[in-house]
Amino acid sequence: MTSSEFSGGPAPARLTVGIVSAGRVGTAIGAALERAGHIVFGVSAVSDASIRRARTRLPESEILPVDQVAARSELLILAVPDSELASIVAGLAATGAVKPGTLVAHTSGANGIGILAPLIERGVVPLAIHPAMTFTGHDEDTARLANACFGITAGDEIGYAIAQALVIEIGGEPVRVREDHRTLYHAALAHGSNHLVTLVVDAVAALRVALEGDELMGQQLVDDQPGGLAERLLAPLLSAALDNALRRGPSALTGPVARGDVDAVAAHLKVLDEVDPQLAAGYRAMSLRSAQRAGSKRELIELLERR
Repeated sequence: MTSSEFSGGPAPARLTVGIVSAGRVGTAIGAALERAGHIVFGVSAVSDASIRRARTRLPESEILPVDQVAARSELLILAVPDSELASIVAGLAATGAVKPGTLVAHTSGANGIGILAPLIERGVVPLAIHPAMTFTGHDEDTARLANACFGITAGDEIGYAIAQALVIEIGGEPVRVREDHRTLYHAALAHGSNHLVTLVVDAVAALRVALEGDELMGQQLVDDQPGGLAERLLAPLLSAALDNALRRGPSALTGPVARGDVDAVAAHLKVLDEVDPQLAAGYRAMSLRSAQRAGSKRELIELLERR
């Protein structure tokens, strides 16, 4: 069966939804679908943490084995880690638990609908619906979905219409991603979000060292707890830099690398190496990429290329 044969139409008003499994992503999407009027009847959960998460975020849902969740679903959400998705799909196909015509959507960023091939052969409607958002396991996860973009891939136009309708219902913005571009799409998102966290954590660590011992100036002691002085110092700067980068692109780049200030960059590398050689290596790598973006002079490029 293809999605054009799906008898319920592209956007059923109320779907019976099952979720595999009760992780951060699955429970956030489940809660968002409930708010949109769908019925999340069941969720699979194995670990103590996932059981607690399911009971907190989806209190009306039953905790059921995977095959029972799959058998009763009109919309089945596979919100499992990328490394487990293929085996879950293969297991569901082997048991025949998923009925033909079921909407089966996974939330993997790196995969399109090809990974659902064993279930496609059994007549499901395949969808890849990936929220371009980071998840912490807290209440803000569901709220953030209303402002997030979702990378969607489907097998045909009816499939895209279904995926788009589901995303729009929960307040998100659907963005089509070609099947053969899913890995590149995922790499770009991971590079931007994951490496931003590492960059900020490194900057905070260096600032904490720089601000030590200034309590005699009326400044609070700097400790290693989140939300301290170092974070407060960085927050407005980082917010402005992110806003500028998204609105102005490479022209938003400022600072010693953009100016081609070789002496300042060399001094930075020296003091950062004294704090943490790995932190300095990260600064060097990012400065080199920044210098390439800015078209900096050769002297600075050569400095940054040294090991």
